Amino acid sequence: MTPPAPTADRPLACIVMAGGKGTRMRSATPKVLHPIWGRPLVGWVLAAVRDAGAERVVVVVPPDAADAVGAAVGDAETVVQEAQLGTGDAVRVAMPALAGFAGDVLVVSGDTPLLHADLLDGLVAAHRAAGAQATLATFEVYPAGSYGRVLRDADGSVRVVEARDATPEELEGGEVNAGLYVFAADALRPALEGLGTDNAAGERYLPDVLPRIAAAGGTVVAEPVADPIALLGVNTRVELAEAAAFLRQRILEDHMLAGAGIVDPASTYVDADVELAPDCVVHPGTVLRGATRLAAGAEAGPHSVLDGAVLEAGAKAGPFAHLRPGTHLRAGARVGAFAETKNADVGARSKIPHLSYVGDAEIGEDTNIGAGNITANYDGAAKHRTVIGSRVRTGSDCVFVAPVEIGDDATTGAGSIITDDVPPGALGIARARQVVKENYAQRRRDA
Repeated sequence: MTPPAPTADRPLACIVMAGGKGTRMRSATPKVLHPIWGRPLVGWVLAAVRDAGAERVVVVVPPDAADAVGAAVGDAETVVQEAQLGTGDAVRVAMPALAGFAGDVLVVSGDTPLLHADLLDGLVAAHRAAGAQATLATFEVYPAGSYGRVLRDADGSVRVVEARDATPEELEGGEVNAGLYVFAADALRPALEGLGTDNAAGERYLPDVLPRIAAAGGTVVAEPVADPIALLGVNTRVELAEAAAFLRQRILEDHMLAGAGIVDPASTYVDADVELAPDCVVHPGTVLRGATRLAAGAEAGPHSVLDGAVLEAGAKAGPFAHLRPGTHLRAGARVGAFAETKNADVGARSKIPHLSYVGDAEIGEDTNIGAGNITANYDGAAKHRTVIGSRVRTGSDCVFVAPVEIGDDATTGAGSIITDDVPPGALGIARARQVVKENYAQRRRDA
Protein backbone atom coordinates (compact mmCIF):
# COMPACT_ATOMS: atom_id res chain seq x y z
CA MET A 1 0.00 0.00 0.00
CA THR A 2 1.38 3.40 -0.97
CA PRO A 3 1.45 5.82 1.98
CA PRO A 4 -0.40 9.10 1.51
CA ALA A 5 1.78 12.14 1.03
CA PRO A 6 2.49 13.79 4.41
CA THR A 7 1.15 17.18 3.40
CA ALA A 8 -1.49 19.57 4.67
CA ASP A 9 -2.75 19.98 1.10
CA ARG A 10 -4.57 16.64 1.11
CA PRO A 11 -8.35 17.14 1.17
CA LEU A 12 -10.17 16.29 4.40
CA ALA A 13 -13.66 14.85 4.76
CA CYS A 14 -15.50 13.87 7.91
CA ILE A 15 -18.00 11.21 8.92
CA VAL A 16 -20.09 12.07 11.98
CA MET A 17 -21.62 9.01 13.64
CA ALA A 18 -25.02 10.18 14.92
CA GLY A 19 -27.18 7.13 14.27
CA GLY A 20 -27.48 5.78 17.82
CA LYS A 21 -30.77 5.56 19.70
CA GLY A 22 -29.53 7.31 22.85
CA THR A 23 -31.82 5.27 25.10
CA ARG A 24 -29.95 6.26 28.25
CA MET A 25 -31.09 9.87 27.80
CA ARG A 26 -34.62 8.69 28.68
CA SER A 27 -36.02 11.21 26.21
CA ALA A 28 -38.22 11.36 23.12
CA THR A 29 -35.71 13.80 21.64
CA PRO A 30 -32.89 12.16 19.65
CA LYS A 31 -29.71 12.31 21.71
CA VAL A 32 -27.69 14.40 19.27
CA LEU A 33 -30.45 17.04 19.16
CA HIS A 34 -30.38 17.84 22.87
CA PRO A 35 -29.40 21.51 23.12
CA ILE A 36 -26.39 23.03 24.84
CA TRP A 37 -26.08 26.83 24.80
CA GLY A 38 -28.11 27.36 21.67
CA ARG A 39 -26.80 24.44 19.62
CA PRO A 40 -27.71 20.75 19.47
CA LEU A 41 -25.00 18.30 20.49
CA VAL A 42 -24.27 17.48 16.88
CA GLY A 43 -24.06 21.18 16.06
CA TRP A 44 -21.04 21.55 18.33
CA VAL A 45 -19.36 18.61 16.60
CA LEU A 46 -20.07 20.04 13.16
CA ALA A 47 -18.64 23.41 14.15
CA ALA A 48 -15.42 21.75 15.32
CA VAL A 49 -14.88 19.63 12.20
CA ARG A 50 -15.61 22.56 9.90
CA ASP A 51 -13.17 24.74 11.83
CA ALA A 52 -10.64 21.94 11.34
CA GLY A 53 -11.01 22.27 7.58
CA ALA A 54 -13.31 19.39 6.63
CA GLU A 55 -14.44 20.10 3.08
CA ARG A 56 -17.19 17.49 3.07
CA VAL A 57 -19.19 16.28 6.05
CA VAL A 58 -21.40 13.19 6.07
CA VAL A 59 -23.68 12.63 9.07
CA VAL A 60 -25.00 9.15 9.82
CA VAL A 61 -28.57 9.47 11.15
CA PRO A 62 -31.08 7.01 12.66
CA PRO A 63 -34.10 5.99 10.56
CA ASP A 64 -36.67 7.12 13.11
CA ALA A 65 -35.19 10.62 13.37
CA ALA A 66 -33.67 11.11 9.93
CA ASP A 67 -35.73 14.21 9.13
CA ALA A 68 -35.21 15.88 12.50
CA VAL A 69 -31.46 15.27 12.59
CA GLY A 70 -31.14 16.14 8.92
CA ALA A 71 -32.80 19.50 9.54
CA ALA A 72 -30.33 20.24 12.32
CA VAL A 73 -27.13 19.58 10.35
CA GLY A 74 -27.55 22.30 7.75
CA ASP A 75 -25.67 21.70 4.52
CA ALA A 76 -23.97 18.50 5.70
CA GLU A 77 -24.86 15.34 3.77
CA THR A 78 -26.85 12.69 5.62
CA VAL A 79 -27.13 8.93 5.26
CA VAL A 80 -29.47 6.65 7.19
CA GLN A 81 -28.14 3.77 9.26
CA GLU A 82 -31.14 1.47 9.06
CA ALA A 83 -30.02 -0.80 11.91
CA GLN A 84 -27.77 0.11 14.83
CA LEU A 85 -25.04 -2.46 14.17
CA GLY A 86 -22.09 -0.56 15.58
CA THR A 87 -19.52 2.04 14.65
CA GLY A 88 -18.07 -0.03 11.82
CA ASP A 89 -21.49 -0.32 10.25
CA ALA A 90 -22.08 3.43 10.60
CA VAL A 91 -18.89 4.22 8.67
CA ARG A 92 -19.67 1.47 6.14
CA VAL A 93 -23.01 3.04 5.22
CA ALA A 94 -21.43 6.52 5.06
CA MET A 95 -18.56 5.75 2.71
CA PRO A 96 -20.63 5.53 -0.51
CA ALA A 97 -21.42 9.22 -0.02
CA LEU A 98 -17.67 9.82 -0.35
CA ALA A 99 -17.28 7.77 -3.52
CA GLY A 100 -14.28 9.01 -5.44
CA PHE A 101 -12.89 10.98 -2.50
CA ALA A 102 -9.14 10.40 -2.29
CA GLY A 103 -8.05 12.33 0.78
CA ASP A 104 -8.22 11.70 4.53
CA VAL A 105 -11.42 10.88 6.39
CA LEU A 106 -11.92 12.11 9.94
CA VAL A 107 -14.38 9.95 11.90
CA VAL A 108 -16.01 11.45 14.99
CA SER A 109 -19.01 10.76 17.21
CA GLY A 110 -22.00 13.08 17.09
CA ASP A 111 -22.33 13.11 20.89
CA THR A 112 -18.92 14.67 21.70
CA PRO A 113 -19.72 18.40 21.96
CA LEU A 114 -16.41 19.35 23.60
CA LEU A 115 -14.37 18.54 20.50
CA HIS A 116 -12.46 21.53 19.19
CA ALA A 117 -10.46 22.35 16.10
CA ASP A 118 -7.08 22.46 17.85
CA LEU A 119 -7.39 18.81 18.90
CA LEU A 120 -8.60 17.71 15.48
CA ASP A 121 -5.90 19.71 13.70
CA GLY A 122 -3.27 18.04 15.85
CA LEU A 123 -4.58 14.55 15.16
CA VAL A 124 -4.76 15.10 11.40
CA ALA A 125 -1.26 16.62 11.40
CA ALA A 126 0.15 13.62 13.29
CA HIS A 127 -1.57 11.23 10.88
CA ARG A 128 -0.09 12.98 7.85
CA ALA A 129 3.37 13.43 9.35
CA ALA A 130 3.54 9.67 9.99
CA GLY A 131 2.36 8.85 6.47
CA ALA A 132 -0.27 6.68 8.15
CA GLN A 133 -3.30 4.97 6.67
CA ALA A 134 -5.08 4.90 10.04
CA THR A 135 -4.66 6.98 13.19
CA LEU A 136 -6.73 6.63 16.34
CA ALA A 137 -6.77 9.03 19.25
CA THR A 138 -6.07 7.56 22.68
CA PHE A 139 -5.86 8.70 26.27
CA GLU A 140 -5.10 7.11 29.62
CA VAL A 141 -7.63 6.61 32.40
CA TYR A 142 -7.65 4.41 35.49
CA PRO A 143 -9.81 2.50 36.05
CA ALA A 144 -10.62 2.22 32.36
CA GLY A 145 -14.09 0.74 32.84
CA SER A 146 -15.95 -0.01 29.60
CA TYR A 147 -13.52 1.77 27.29
CA GLY A 148 -11.93 -0.27 24.53
CA ARG A 149 -8.31 -1.04 25.44
CA VAL A 150 -5.51 0.03 23.11
CA LEU A 151 -2.90 -2.71 22.85
CA ARG A 152 0.57 -2.01 21.47
CA ASP A 153 2.28 -5.25 20.49
CA ALA A 154 6.03 -5.85 20.55
CA ASP A 155 6.31 -5.48 16.78
CA GLY A 156 4.85 -1.97 17.00
CA SER A 157 1.39 -2.88 15.74
CA VAL A 158 -1.68 -1.35 17.34
CA ARG A 159 -5.05 -2.94 17.98
CA VAL A 160 -8.15 -2.26 20.05
CA VAL A 161 -10.04 -4.79 22.16
CA GLU A 162 -13.47 -3.87 23.46
CA ALA A 163 -13.83 -4.26 27.22
CA ARG A 164 -16.50 -6.94 26.98
CA ASP A 165 -14.28 -9.00 24.67
CA ALA A 166 -10.99 -8.46 26.53
CA THR A 167 -9.11 -10.94 28.71
CA PRO A 168 -8.40 -10.05 32.36
CA GLU A 169 -4.80 -9.24 31.39
CA GLU A 170 -5.90 -6.94 28.60
CA LEU A 171 -8.33 -5.15 30.92
CA GLU A 172 -5.42 -4.10 33.14
CA GLY A 173 -4.28 -1.55 30.56
CA GLY A 174 -5.18 2.12 30.97
CA GLU A 175 -4.64 3.41 27.45
CA VAL A 176 -8.07 3.51 25.84
CA ASN A 177 -9.65 4.23 22.48
CA ALA A 178 -11.09 7.75 22.31
CA GLY A 179 -13.43 6.89 19.41
CA LEU A 180 -11.79 9.48 17.17
CA TYR A 181 -9.99 8.44 13.97
CA VAL A 182 -8.32 9.62 10.78
CA PHE A 183 -8.13 7.25 7.81
CA ALA A 184 -6.76 7.43 4.32
CA ALA A 185 -9.93 6.96 2.28
CA ASP A 186 -8.40 4.43 -0.12
CA ALA A 187 -7.27 2.28 2.82
CA LEU A 188 -10.57 2.51 4.71
CA ARG A 189 -12.84 1.36 1.88
CA PRO A 190 -11.44 -2.18 1.42
CA ALA A 191 -10.97 -2.62 5.18
CA LEU A 192 -14.70 -2.11 5.73
CA GLU A 193 -15.68 -4.84 3.28
CA GLY A 194 -16.75 -8.02 5.02
CA LEU A 195 -16.33 -6.54 8.50
CA GLY A 196 -17.73 -9.19 10.82
CA THR A 197 -19.87 -9.30 13.95
CA ASP A 198 -18.03 -12.07 15.82
CA ASN A 199 -17.98 -10.35 19.19
CA ALA A 200 -20.00 -10.14 22.39
CA ALA A 201 -22.19 -7.31 21.09
CA GLY A 202 -22.83 -8.82 17.66
CA GLU A 203 -21.84 -5.52 16.04
CA ARG A 204 -19.38 -4.28 13.44
CA TYR A 205 -16.62 -2.57 15.39
CA LEU A 206 -14.77 0.21 13.59
CA PRO A 207 -11.47 -0.60 15.39
CA ASP A 208 -11.55 -3.99 13.65
CA VAL A 209 -10.45 -2.25 10.44
CA LEU A 210 -7.08 -1.44 12.04
CA PRO A 211 -5.53 -4.94 11.75
CA ARG A 212 -7.00 -5.23 8.26
CA ILE A 213 -5.29 -2.02 7.20
CA ALA A 214 -2.03 -3.16 8.80
CA ALA A 215 -2.26 -6.57 7.10
CA ALA A 216 -2.61 -4.78 3.75
CA GLY A 217 0.69 -3.02 4.38
CA GLY A 218 -0.65 0.19 5.84
CA THR A 219 0.70 2.10 8.81
CA VAL A 220 -1.53 2.31 11.89
CA VAL A 221 -0.75 4.93 14.52
CA ALA A 222 -2.17 5.41 18.02
CA GLU A 223 -1.83 9.08 18.96
CA PRO A 224 -2.28 10.14 22.62
CA VAL A 225 -4.23 13.38 23.03
CA ALA A 226 -3.39 16.05 25.57
CA ASP A 227 -6.97 17.14 26.25
CA PRO A 228 -9.08 14.07 27.10
CA ILE A 229 -11.90 16.26 28.45
CA ALA A 230 -12.57 17.27 24.83
CA LEU A 231 -13.44 13.65 24.08
CA LEU A 232 -16.22 13.46 26.67
CA GLY A 233 -19.22 11.67 25.18
CA VAL A 234 -22.80 12.34 26.24
CA ASN A 235 -24.98 9.31 26.97
CA THR A 236 -27.08 10.50 29.92
CA ARG A 237 -28.55 13.75 31.15
CA VAL A 238 -25.89 13.80 33.85
CA GLU A 239 -23.18 13.80 31.17
CA LEU A 240 -25.15 16.41 29.21
CA ALA A 241 -24.99 18.75 32.21
CA GLU A 242 -21.27 18.05 32.65
CA ALA A 243 -20.57 18.90 29.01
CA ALA A 244 -22.67 22.06 29.30
CA ALA A 245 -20.60 23.22 32.28
CA PHE A 246 -17.34 22.81 30.37
CA LEU A 247 -18.73 24.57 27.30
CA ARG A 248 -20.13 27.42 29.36
CA GLN A 249 -16.71 28.07 30.86
CA ARG A 250 -15.10 27.92 27.41
CA ILE A 251 -17.62 30.39 25.93
CA LEU A 252 -17.20 32.90 28.76
CA GLU A 253 -13.42 32.67 28.77
CA ASP A 254 -13.30 33.27 25.01
CA HIS A 255 -15.46 36.39 25.37
CA MET A 256 -13.46 37.78 28.28
CA LEU A 257 -10.14 37.17 26.54
CA ALA A 258 -11.55 39.06 23.55
CA GLY A 259 -12.35 42.06 25.76
CA ALA A 260 -15.97 41.62 26.86
CA GLY A 261 -16.70 42.56 30.46
CA ILE A 262 -18.42 39.72 32.32
CA VAL A 263 -18.74 40.83 35.93
CA ASP A 264 -19.54 37.44 37.47
CA PRO A 265 -18.96 34.43 35.20
CA ALA A 266 -20.38 32.09 37.84
CA SER A 267 -23.86 33.57 37.36
CA THR A 268 -23.75 34.41 33.65
CA TYR A 269 -25.06 32.20 30.83
CA VAL A 270 -24.22 32.90 27.19
CA ASP A 271 -25.24 30.94 24.09
CA ALA A 272 -22.66 29.92 21.52
CA ASP A 273 -23.74 32.36 18.81
CA VAL A 274 -23.98 35.47 20.99
CA GLU A 275 -21.66 38.29 19.88
CA LEU A 276 -20.05 40.47 22.56
CA ALA A 277 -17.89 43.41 21.54
CA PRO A 278 -14.92 44.55 23.62
CA ASP A 279 -15.95 46.88 26.45
CA CYS A 280 -19.55 45.75 26.64
CA VAL A 281 -20.63 44.76 30.16
CA VAL A 282 -22.70 41.76 31.21
CA HIS A 283 -23.86 42.03 34.81
CA PRO A 284 -24.50 39.11 37.21
CA GLY A 285 -27.47 36.82 36.78
CA THR A 286 -27.89 37.53 33.08
CA VAL A 287 -28.79 35.07 30.30
CA LEU A 288 -27.89 35.88 26.69
CA ARG A 289 -29.51 33.63 24.10
CA GLY A 290 -29.65 33.11 20.36
CA ALA A 291 -28.22 35.77 18.09
CA THR A 292 -27.98 38.46 20.77
CA ARG A 293 -25.36 41.13 20.00
CA LEU A 294 -23.89 43.71 22.36
CA ALA A 295 -21.83 46.58 20.97
CA ALA A 296 -19.02 48.34 22.81
CA GLY A 297 -20.42 50.24 25.77
CA ALA A 298 -23.71 48.30 25.86
CA GLU A 299 -24.79 46.80 29.17
CA ALA A 300 -27.03 43.84 29.95
CA GLY A 301 -28.41 42.98 33.37
CA PRO A 302 -28.22 42.37 36.18
CA HIS A 303 -30.75 39.54 36.26
CA SER A 304 -31.97 39.98 32.69
CA VAL A 305 -32.73 37.69 29.77
CA LEU A 306 -31.83 38.73 26.23
CA ASP A 307 -32.85 36.42 23.41
CA GLY A 308 -31.95 37.47 19.89
CA ALA A 309 -31.66 41.12 20.92
CA VAL A 310 -29.28 43.74 19.50
CA LEU A 311 -27.85 46.49 21.72
CA GLU A 312 -25.94 49.27 20.04
CA ALA A 313 -23.23 51.36 21.70
CA GLY A 314 -24.27 52.65 25.11
CA ALA A 315 -27.63 50.84 25.15
CA LYS A 316 -28.68 49.25 28.43
CA ALA A 317 -31.09 46.49 29.40
CA GLY A 318 -31.94 45.77 33.02
CA PRO A 319 -32.10 45.08 35.81
CA PHE A 320 -34.74 42.37 35.48
CA ALA A 321 -35.45 43.07 31.81
CA HIS A 322 -36.63 40.55 29.20
CA LEU A 323 -35.67 41.35 25.62
CA ARG A 324 -37.20 38.84 23.23
CA PRO A 325 -36.29 38.16 19.58
CA GLY A 326 -36.43 41.12 17.24
CA THR A 327 -35.59 43.70 19.89
CA HIS A 328 -33.15 46.36 18.69
CA LEU A 329 -31.96 49.06 21.09
CA ARG A 330 -30.33 51.90 19.20
CA ALA A 331 -27.37 53.82 20.61
CA GLY A 332 -28.00 54.95 24.19
CA ALA A 333 -31.50 53.43 24.42
CA ARG A 334 -32.58 51.79 27.64
CA VAL A 335 -35.02 49.12 28.77
CA GLY A 336 -35.35 49.05 32.53
CA ALA A 337 -36.64 46.99 35.41
CA PHE A 338 -39.39 44.46 34.79
CA ALA A 339 -39.92 45.62 31.21
CA GLU A 340 -40.40 43.23 28.29
CA THR A 341 -39.88 43.87 24.60
CA LYS A 342 -40.44 41.77 21.50
CA ASN A 343 -39.92 42.65 17.84
CA ALA A 344 -39.38 46.24 18.91
CA ASP A 345 -37.05 48.87 17.44
CA VAL A 346 -36.23 51.40 20.16
CA GLY A 347 -34.67 54.61 18.88
CA ALA A 348 -31.48 56.26 20.08
CA ARG A 349 -31.62 57.51 23.68
CA SER A 350 -35.24 56.43 24.10
CA LYS A 351 -36.25 54.83 27.39
CA ILE A 352 -38.68 52.16 28.52
CA PRO A 353 -37.77 52.51 32.18
CA HIS A 354 -39.95 50.00 33.98
CA LEU A 355 -42.98 47.76 34.19
CA SER A 356 -43.94 47.95 30.51
CA TYR A 357 -44.53 45.59 27.60
CA VAL A 358 -43.55 46.85 24.14
CA GLY A 359 -44.11 44.35 21.37
CA ASP A 360 -44.33 44.74 17.58
CA ALA A 361 -43.44 48.38 17.91
CA GLU A 362 -41.23 51.13 16.53
CA ILE A 363 -40.13 53.95 18.80
CA GLY A 364 -38.28 57.03 17.60
CA GLU A 365 -35.43 58.91 19.24
CA ASP A 366 -35.42 60.60 22.68
CA THR A 367 -38.83 59.20 23.62
CA ASN A 368 -39.83 58.26 27.18
CA ILE A 369 -42.33 55.44 27.74
CA GLY A 370 -44.06 55.84 31.10
CA ALA A 371 -44.34 53.12 33.72
CA GLY A 372 -46.85 50.37 33.06
CA ASN A 373 -47.35 50.99 29.34
CA ILE A 374 -48.54 48.20 27.05
CA THR A 375 -48.71 47.89 23.29
CA ALA A 376 -51.77 45.71 22.72
CA ASN A 377 -50.44 44.14 19.56
CA TYR A 378 -52.76 41.13 19.15
CA ASP A 379 -56.47 41.32 18.35
CA GLY A 380 -57.13 37.60 18.68
CA ALA A 381 -56.46 36.87 15.03
CA ALA A 382 -53.44 38.90 13.89
CA LYS A 383 -50.51 40.93 15.19
CA HIS A 384 -50.44 44.68 14.55
CA ARG A 385 -47.74 47.30 14.92
CA THR A 386 -47.53 50.38 17.12
CA VAL A 387 -45.47 53.36 15.90
CA ILE A 388 -44.40 55.93 18.48
CA GLY A 389 -42.43 58.89 17.16
CA SER A 390 -39.46 60.84 18.46
CA ARG A 391 -39.52 63.03 21.63
CA VAL A 392 -42.82 61.50 22.70
CA ARG A 393 -43.84 61.43 26.38
CA THR A 394 -46.34 58.76 27.36
CA GLY A 395 -48.07 58.87 30.71
CA SER A 396 -48.03 56.00 33.16
CA ASP A 397 -50.44 53.10 32.68
CA CYS A 398 -51.22 53.71 29.01
CA VAL A 399 -52.41 51.04 26.56
CA PHE A 400 -51.78 51.48 22.83
CA VAL A 401 -54.26 49.36 20.88
CA ALA A 402 -52.50 48.54 17.62
CA PRO A 403 -52.46 49.45 14.84
CA VAL A 404 -51.93 52.96 16.12
CA GLU A 405 -49.42 55.79 15.55
CA ILE A 406 -48.25 58.49 17.95
CA GLY A 407 -46.64 61.43 16.17
CA ASP A 408 -43.39 63.18 17.03
CA ASP A 409 -43.45 65.42 20.14
CA ALA A 410 -46.87 64.07 21.19
CA THR A 411 -47.95 63.30 24.76
CA THR A 412 -50.47 60.81 26.15
CA GLY A 413 -52.24 61.28 29.45
CA ALA A 414 -51.72 58.81 32.26
CA GLY A 415 -54.21 55.95 32.31
CA SER A 416 -55.24 56.40 28.68
CA ILE A 417 -56.31 53.63 26.33
CA ILE A 418 -55.19 54.95 22.95
CA THR A 419 -57.15 53.49 20.04
CA ASP A 420 -56.75 56.30 17.50
CA ASP A 421 -53.69 58.01 16.07
CA VAL A 422 -52.32 61.01 17.99
CA PRO A 423 -51.00 63.75 15.65
CA PRO A 424 -47.52 65.22 16.09
CA GLY A 425 -47.31 67.64 19.01
CA ALA A 426 -50.80 66.73 20.31
CA LEU A 427 -52.01 65.48 23.68
CA GLY A 428 -54.00 62.26 23.58
CA ILE A 429 -56.27 61.46 26.52
CA ALA A 430 -58.68 58.53 26.58
CA ARG A 431 -60.16 58.00 30.02
CA ALA A 432 -63.36 58.67 31.98
CA ARG A 433 -63.66 61.84 34.04
CA GLN A 434 -62.98 61.24 37.75
CA VAL A 435 -66.00 61.14 40.03
CA VAL A 436 -65.63 61.57 43.81
CA LYS A 437 -68.47 60.41 46.08
CA GLU A 438 -68.21 61.95 49.53
CA ASN A 439 -68.84 59.84 52.66
CA TYR A 440 -68.86 56.64 50.62
CA ALA A 441 -67.16 54.55 53.32
CA GLN A 442 -69.65 55.65 55.97
CA ARG A 443 -72.60 54.87 53.75
CA ARG A 444 -71.25 51.35 53.19
CA ARG A 445 -70.97 50.78 56.92
CA ASP A 446 -74.50 52.06 57.49
CA ALA A 447 -76.01 49.90 54.76
